[in-house]
Amino acid sequence: MKFILGFLFVITLITSCQKEEKEINLFNGKDLSGWHIDVPQMDTIPDSTNPFVVRNGMLVSLGEPRGHLITDKSYSDYKLLIEYRFPGKPGNCGVLVHASKLRALYQMFPKSIEVQMQHGDAGDFWVIAEDIQVDRMEERRGPKDEWGSTEDKQRRILNLTDSSEKPLGEWNTMVVACVGDEIKVWVNGDLVNYGYNATTSKGQIALQAEGAEVEFKKVSLTSIDVMPD
Repeated sequence: MKFILGFLFVITLITSCQKEEKEINLFNGKDLSGWHIDVPQMDTIPDSTNPFVVRNGMLVSLGEPRGHLITDKSYSDYKLLIEYRFPGKPGNCGVLVHASKLRALYQMFPKSIEVQMQHGDAGDFWVIAEDIQVDRMEERRGPKDEWGSTEDKQRRILNLTDSSEKPLGEWNTMVVACVGDEIKVWVNGDLVNYGYNATTSKGQIALQAEGAEVEFKKVSLTSIDVMPD
């Protein structure tokens, strides 16, 4: 009996671990189930175009009008995998992690930490009513007396390399790992940013409409409890 109970315990433990490591597709390839939009222009112009659509099995941010596509659920301790490209002109976009209060900055951006996707700058951090530290902080963020996380403050923290992106039109793979108060970012396999002592450790995930068309063919999440190397 003890052997059987021990065997059942091991099987349960293995099953539990497998469940924790299961990849969750945040985008199902068909519609925007599990997401909602926050586009300020649509408050006053109700017939505005929704800037987030599904096209040919891809999630597409049309860029205008500007706003965010936000997960219904909040998450912590995870690895986020995103495959994206700018199909036309180079432009701006980003993924926001630990998002919470809506329109916390410029009546547009939710309280969060943004991982930049702008062509040529993928992996920069932009803090939005939150904050995070990196090594060589003044070198990568500017003079300390200019730092801040609200309007007219130095919110951008440069990444470690701008040479990891694919040529315009090709698919990029971005991985964002969030564990506790740490965030690591890889672009096409290269570690491009690492931050720690973040002022937040959980929240929703958001994609931006910020002026340029961006295609996403995969947005998935895997729960983790140890930060990858």
